[in-house]
Order: sequence, then structure tokens, then C-alpha cells
Amino acid sequence: MLYTVKEVSELSGVTIKTLHHYHKIGLLQPAEISDAGYRLYGAAELERLQQIRFYREMDFQLEQIKELMEETPDRLSILTEQEKLLLGRWNRLERMLQTLRQSIEYVGEGKRMEPEELFKGFDSEEEWKDALAEQNRHLKEQYDVDLLEGAPLDLHDMNEQAKEAADFMAGMAHALKTGIRHDDERVQDAIHEHLRFMNEHGHAFTAADFAGQTKFFLHDEFHLRMLEGQQTGLAYYLHAAAEAYANLK
Repeated sequence: MLYTVKEVSELSGVTIKTLHHYHKIGLLQPAEISDAGYRLYGAAELERLQQIRFYREMDFQLEQIKELMEETPDRLSILTEQEKLLLGRWNRLERMLQTLRQSIEYVGEGKRMEPEELFKGFDSEEEWKDALAEQNRHLKEQYDVDLLEGAPLDLHDMNEQAKEAADFMAGMAHALKTGIRHDDERVQDAIHEHLRFMNEHGHAFTAADFAGQTKFFLHDEFHLRMLEGQQTGLAYYLHAAAEAYANLK
């Protein structure tokens, strides 16, 4: 049995416009196109759309989904991996829900929770490992580098560094978006503070090291896609800014 775009939209909750976009980017091809030009989808396409929806619910970008499904075309393998991802998220949410219920109970009784009880379920080592899993898999396959190998994760330090890095990249993206030149004093000051923070956290990172890292981002597909997904042109802007900063040192 074949289904029209409208029928697939009604079955899946995915808009017709989105289905057209999936076709355009090669993520979900129709089983066939009728003589009248209508897209028609079969059971295999509906199953693929289900897998796409699972990934989208876990906040994967479309390019990531396409790449993952091309790397692992077997439906059972994809569903099994998606089950692991969803169970990981469910377990974290369950821990957070328990903390929330306990908080409600304590407030109702006029009590205060112990400090160590307040944040159960937040920023666990498992959550960090899940967050780094895709990047770590890429680095291991391409460069034989394992981010998660060795000593246990220092969660407090990683949370601090993640927040600083997110703030720094958001600032760079804003500077690019608002037309601030890469060699503007404000951009250079932001890089200076970013490197200062990193060095305070044991990285021993020089201006030349940072310029080299941004050059690596330009030539590594995973990191390039990650930066460009945040703001078009960000990877190139960041490298230009890093080079300008290094030339001042």
C-alpha cells in the first residue's frame, strides 16, 4: 500500500512542508512519484520516518541523522541504538523527577533539603558521557583519541568549562551576526579571556595553539558542522579571529 504526502503527514504528525524538505535533502525519498507528480510512500519509508522522528525527539540535527542512518542502514541496529539513547534520557529524567518530588515534599513540610540532595539527577557522569558520545566516537574513529579514557570525570570542572565555552561561542556568534570585524578589540579581548580561563583550568593553551585548533575545526567535518550549525560562517570567523589574535602575540 502506498500513501500520499498528505496521508503520511496525518499518520506521522510531520508537516507536508517538512516531508518535502526531507525529500529535497535526501533524508527521506518517496517510494515512487506518480505520473501526476505526487510523492508516494510505502511501509519502508514510514519505518524510516519513524526512525527520523526518534532522532529528532532527541534533538539530533538533520545532517547528523542522515549520516547516522547512512552509516547504519540496518533498521534493527538503529532502533536498538535509539532505545539505548532514550533509556539514558529516561533514567536521567527519572532521577530528576525523584529530586523534584522530594523537593515538593520538603517544601510542603517546611523543611530544607540537604545540599547533596538538591542536585541529584543533574549533570551526572552518565549524562556527560552521553553528551560526549558522538564526538568521542568520531575522534576515536578518525584520530584514535578517546575523550573518556582515563581518570573519572571531574563534573564540577567540566560544568564550569562547558558554561564558559558556551558563553564564549555565543559571544563569537553574536559578533559575527552583528557585523563586528574578527580583529575588533572586543573580539580579541573575548579570546584573551577565553584563553585565560582555559589556562586557569590546566590546559596551558597559547594563542598559537588556539589558532591551530580553529584551523583543525575548519578541516574536520564533525566540528565544522557543529560550529556552522550554531551560526553560518562561525568556524571561518573564529579562525580568522584566532589568527589575528595570534599575530598580536
